[in-house]
Amino acid sequence: MTTDHRAEAARLLALIGVDPSRTSGGDWTVTTPLTGRAMAGLPLASPDDVRAAVARVHAAFPAWAAVPAPVRGELVRRFGDRLREHKEALARLVTLEAGKILSEARGEVQEMIDICDLAVGMSRQLYGRTMPSERPGHRLMETWHPLGPVAIISSFNFPVAVWAWNTAVALVCGDTIVWKPSERTPLTALACDRLLAEVLTEAGHPDVHATVVCEREAAEVLLDDERVMLVSATGSTAMGRIVGPRVQQRFGRTILELGGNNAAIVAPSADLDLVTRGALFAAAGTAGQRCTTLRRLIVHEQVADEVTDRLVAAYGRLRIGDPWEREDVLVGPLVSHAAYDAMQRALERAAAEGGTRLVGGERFAMPAPDYDEARYVEPAIVAMTDQTDVVREETFAPLLYVLRYADLDEAIALNNAVPQGLASSIFTRDVREAERFMGPLGSDCGIVNVNIGTSGAEIGGAFGGEKETGGGRESGSDAWKAYCRRATNTINGSDELPLAQGVEF
Repeated sequence: MTTDHRAEAARLLALIGVDPSRTSGGDWTVTTPLTGRAMAGLPLASPDDVRAAVARVHAAFPAWAAVPAPVRGELVRRFGDRLREHKEALARLVTLEAGKILSEARGEVQEMIDICDLAVGMSRQLYGRTMPSERPGHRLMETWHPLGPVAIISSFNFPVAVWAWNTAVALVCGDTIVWKPSERTPLTALACDRLLAEVLTEAGHPDVHATVVCEREAAEVLLDDERVMLVSATGSTAMGRIVGPRVQQRFGRTILELGGNNAAIVAPSADLDLVTRGALFAAAGTAGQRCTTLRRLIVHEQVADEVTDRLVAAYGRLRIGDPWEREDVLVGPLVSHAAYDAMQRALERAAAEGGTRLVGGERFAMPAPDYDEARYVEPAIVAMTDQTDVVREETFAPLLYVLRYADLDEAIALNNAVPQGLASSIFTRDVREAERFMGPLGSDCGIVNVNIGTSGAEIGGAFGGEKETGGGRESGSDAWKAYCRRATNTINGSDELPLAQGVEF
């Protein structure tokens, strides 16, 4: 008999301090992908509820924007401390709702803690520039100011980390926030909301952040409300095609983090031990449900047989199962029946387009009847003779296509010849190949790695991709600028009034 996940979810929420009334009595059923069974029921926000949440954070914005940025940073630091206190409980909730193995779930919460630390530093470094003016006695400079209310729409596969990337940075920039989490992972959202609400309420700013668990119709309020200055949305490319134009129609801003169809090139000089380890985690980790999951392995023909043999053997050693019951599990379940069905359709198409399945793809047998409604699957590798239509599409499951190449130009062309442009990598000992891949005529992705896999980005660098990935950037580097408005200032400290460009009037 499996664990009583309903009782475990209630226990973990209680440890974090979530009011039990928020997860009982509602019509929306929260299921766990571990068994496919119900864990909780909660009410969904209506469009009017979402409008009310926007109104609250809009009203709270002027007072929050007036708080000095380092003081805002101190509140984010306190939030990071709360996350440290509740790291294990929150990680276990992530496993219950998203199906991740506990190691990855703990890593996701650690990512939240890390971005809080980074944002605290940012709060004292929201720098503008001073530029030389062509006019005597004048100073030209730029300043960065809080933007306004921000909407965050997050996905199930990173139910808390991506929200934290946006939230920690937006808060130190002086923005207020409405969060629309995935309907699949509302319990982790309520837990995070509770921890942040404690910090904000203690500081006298209870309405700076709001969480609305809702379906599409209600969420669309965030796209159309002119009080929402920025919509940061993580999800599919299809979702981005709706969000981007709709927000742009009212001249709002967007940060879009959409699909990925990530590739790794394996050169003849590559360290094949690194390749095996890097590809294994990137392709099979999180059951293939990361936006940075490795989906295409482009291998030089000299080493292709050895690489595929190594990977097939490594796939045979993967421990698949319920990560709640066994911590040595490496691959948990797919999130839904739909995800499993999409993988099976992709495998059928790959075979029809000339592919040869090397390993995996079958439903993994779990003890019945507790797991009848869950979808565990064996990660699959398919050798392809060409980059066909199915290879150019993202299948959000542990499905890795292997392609062969003869020279680096061909490999780079294959890497770039997909609509998505998120993550990429090359395994090589040749510095010239590495530099070329990272250069202007190399990978066209937002993340370009050498001798590591495509997944596992750190919060210090800006995260995001090009083309159908959406072009958005979150987390580190200067990604904070997306949450601010820029003003260019000219200050005349002289008694004269010269005009620029020598104009006389």
